[in-house]
Amino acid sequence: MTRSGADVLQGTLDLLILKALSLEPMHGWGVAQRIQQFSRDVLQVNQGSLYPALHRLEHRGWIAAEWGTSENNRRAKYYRLTETGRGQLEAERAQWRRFSAAVELVLEAD
Repeated sequence: MTRSGADVLQGTLDLLILKALSLEPMHGWGVAQRIQQFSRDVLQVNQGSLYPALHRLEHRGWIAAEWGTSENNRRAKYYRLTETGRGQLEAERAQWRRFSAAVELVLEAD
């Protein structure tokens, strides 16, 4: 991820990738574009971060991949969320909400 007004905490990229793939299977470039779109261009995932994360998530069994043809008629690896990945997404989403609520409490302290 590049710095665009926000440093992303370690592990957050996994959560963002899982969320993007929960909507539909897509290739790596599509995942990066979806995250950028949903964040209103605040978060930009660079290839040097994205593809190692995709491989790590695939190794953990949270996503699966298969080769297909992109909209540009090019060969591309498409990723989809597995059932294990859906469970992990919910666990990480709950953890993120607890963490962000705790940070907000600290920021609001007088």
